[in-house]
Amino acid sequence: MKEYIEDVKRAVQVMREGGIILYPTDTIWGIGCDASNSSAVRRIFELKRRSDSKSMLSLIDSDAKLGYYVPDIPDVAYDLMDLAEKPLTIIYDNVRHMAPELIAEDGSAGIRVTREEFSQELCRRMGGAVVSTSANISGQPSPANFSEISDEIRAGVDYIVEYRQTEQTRSVASGIIKLGSGGLVKVIRE
Repeated sequence: MKEYIEDVKRAVQVMREGGIILYPTDTIWGIGCDASNSSAVRRIFELKRRSDSKSMLSLIDSDAKLGYYVPDIPDVAYDLMDLAEKPLTIIYDNVRHMAPELIAEDGSAGIRVTREEFSQELCRRMGGAVVSTSANISGQPSPANFSEISDEIRAGVDYIVEYRQTEQTRSVASGIIKLGSGGLVKVIRE
């Protein structure tokens, strides 16, 4: 059994009860919750002191789950994910089954299929998308590892995952691409 399974189980329990967590992802440490729970999503916006107009992305554990959230997945999405050299968040049109706070006015939302084992297991056991937003107050630098996360953020969540807390690797945020109708591809962040 993997060393982090108990951590995953506890984090999933907290999210199913409407709580928010601090957890390692395939990029930087994130603040997360059940992506379908509006009140939990609003708590993250409050904790980050983030404007409602600034969206947050969600993680899922496999390409197979993407169709549940995105009814019309552009073929190029799979090519982009396969070719990406680092984690890639894709903003899709007409996203469904997520808290309205995660969906922009134009119906789009950012989703990333995580390939990192902990966040993948977390999403798998959750059975759906998990919010993943950088573990910082809006406007402050994103923490490159757990030691850089502020006390305010740590105190504002319901559960802090223990796995990978001691790592000092400097992680970076994902690339972000928006896929629009008619095959439009727009790079938001490299």
